[in-house]
Amino acid sequence: MFITFEGIDGSGKSTQARLLAEHLRASGHAVVLTREPGGSPGAEEIRRLVLEGDPDRWSAETEILLFTAARRDHLERVIEPALRAGKIVISDRFADSTRMYQGVSRGDLRGVVDKLHALMIGREPDLTFVIDMDPDLGLARARGRNGTEERFEDFGADLQRKMRAGFLALAAEFPDRCRVIDGNRPAEIVAAEVAAVADGALS
Repeated sequence: MFITFEGIDGSGKSTQARLLAEHLRASGHAVVLTREPGGSPGAEEIRRLVLEGDPDRWSAETEILLFTAARRDHLERVIEPALRAGKIVISDRFADSTRMYQGVSRGDLRGVVDKLHALMIGREPDLTFVIDMDPDLGLARARGRNGTEERFEDFGADLQRKMRAGFLALAAEFPDRCRVIDGNRPAEIVAAEVAAVADGALS
């Protein structure tokens, strides 16, 4: 099974992906925990290009190509081999993030994203957790990390609000695989709900 976590910056996706991986491993499953952009050596190099530096470093169109290139490498080298080996793959972000960040937030480029995805990726997750979070709280959390990968946070709160609405709309667009989880609660309560949903999907 291929499981992804989506949501705005600072929503707790990475924490929840890690906690679900720990839960499933404790239940006896073989799990690969990965992330996007990144997850493979080549994709991690592209990650540095797109997440660091000035917000205006790339146009949305260039970003779509960079993210798709990173995703293709990740798919070839990590995701598909693990799935063929019978493992569960959990990814912190996947194509839905590109549909939102480049496809909707910075222009009407969703059609371009979807065409490239169909041409070069051609795979959707089996289960997607959309961690819903108050945009102002999420942005404060993300900026509190004091990391170097803050290019998208630097676009500000308006982008985060637009992204939250977009992710909720995306969950409604793909109801068969998307589950919206309230991320405004303590992490352990969120994790328990996520684990219950995943266990049900795997049973």
